[in-house]
Amino acid sequence: MDKEAERWFRQAVYDLEAAKWNMEGEYHENACFLAQQAVEKALKAVLYSTGKRKILTHSTFSLARECAEHYDEFKDVLNLCADLDKHYIPARYPNGLPDNIPHDIYTKNDADESISHADKIINIVKGIMEK
Repeated sequence: MDKEAERWFRQAVYDLEAAKWNMEGEYHENACFLAQQAVEKALKAVLYSTGKRKILTHSTFSLARECAEHYDEFKDVLNLCADLDKHYIPARYPNGLPDNIPHDIYTKNDADESISHADKIINIVKGIMEK
């Protein structure tokens, strides 16, 4: 496995674990953000494994679309990535939520869904990385 790809994938796995811990602690906004981060890093690992070296986007949708050029499996998770991208900013910053803060808005259901999406995508990446 490409060393850079391995580094990114290892961190993705840790981010997913952190998302799960945050959900257990009822920090649902952080769980959603970390699920998005886990997928972003996992998808970047795939691209690093293909030889790509300069990856600037944070959009999991864009990354998955690029991964789909190499692996068809990613075509089936574009909608999951689009859902995860919705958490990139609002899960962290109050200015996107008038009169509220992310902690008050995000729910256990939001966290469950985000983690479920991340689990599915990371399992796909794991299968590719193990080849």
